[in-house]
Amino acid sequence: MVAAASVVVAIGTATGMLSALDDRRDADEARGGVTSSPYLAPLPAVPTPSASPAASGSASPSPKKKASPTPSPTQSEKREERRTAAASTRLYRHPESQVLDWVRAHDGDARHAVIASRIADQPAAVWFADFTPSTITSRVRAVTSGGSAQARVPVVVPYAIPARDCGGASQGGAPDLAAYDGWIDAFAAGLGSGEVIVILEPDSVAQAECLSAGERARRFASLARAGRVLKAANPKARVYYDAGHSGWHAAAKQAGWLRQAGASSAASSDGVFSNVSNFHRTADEIAYDRQVLAALGGPSSLGAVIDTSRNGNGAPADGEWCDPSGRKIGRTPTLNTGESRIDGYLWVKLPGESDGCKGTPGTFTPSYAYELAR
Repeated sequence: MVAAASVVVAIGTATGMLSALDDRRDADEARGGVTSSPYLAPLPAVPTPSASPAASGSASPSPKKKASPTPSPTQSEKREERRTAAASTRLYRHPESQVLDWVRAHDGDARHAVIASRIADQPAAVWFADFTPSTITSRVRAVTSGGSAQARVPVVVPYAIPARDCGGASQGGAPDLAAYDGWIDAFAAGLGSGEVIVILEPDSVAQAECLSAGERARRFASLARAGRVLKAANPKARVYYDAGHSGWHAAAKQAGWLRQAGASSAASSDGVFSNVSNFHRTADEIAYDRQVLAALGGPSSLGAVIDTSRNGNGAPADGEWCDPSGRKIGRTPTLNTGESRIDGYLWVKLPGESDGCKGTPGTFTPSYAYELAR
């Protein structure tokens, strides 16, 4: 049994997100994106008996983690949710996404109001998952300039590291690290001068166990360089590194890798991110991220951001990772968490974009979105 990875990415159009529904098809049938970029195949959120090192990116055995019960919200938690909703206006909602396309095209659908208000109206990350050096600068600039025009903070996700997904279903990205370094230079050139949050390469650190020691060291050196380049290009950019999630590696092990990847240096990092496209409870992620930061060292200014897009009911007890039933959207995206060293709750994975079981991987599936949001 092995600990395993976490993410599912939406990819495709000029801004890094997939096109939405094809009006010629049924309302629940989504079409693919306009590029040939691969989907990021999700791996189990917690260890499963059938997992293999090649599929999971980890050769270390780990006990199966059961989901904890969902407590009733306290009055203070309800007050925090109200504060969170107000603070979310600081984050930028890009006007192009699959869910927005669906909402615009299906005004008469019975699910429209719920999906529009609870998902489409929320700010979410924009992914850049295809290796296109000639256009990446302009595509990133389109997002960051949109955020600056509204005095809001965009969240962008560069996802083109070589050996992505350990050669699994999401293999792709740059052909080698030299090409990746050049792509990052071009990505950085589009960051502009306003505030922006960069979620640097989901799974690139937590899933690095599939690499040889030499390959891992070279990847980490390239990630450290990427952080320095991004922050040098825009001093207001906040760069966060991959900490996996609370059901994966031990905090000390993850921190050791993160240190090698540059996450403990203020010149390249503002901290770590966790739970991308996963379901672990916010409280578990807060505790885990603080443990990672403590083991990581570095300046006290380093913090963490948590993907809360689908963790409203916590992770399934059986470890199911592919569009598991009974999940709900989590806390509203915000940069005002009220928690020390926790810089934000973000929607990095857009709710309703399927892992591949309730719809085509990476595409918006209204029935799944409605299940999460209602």
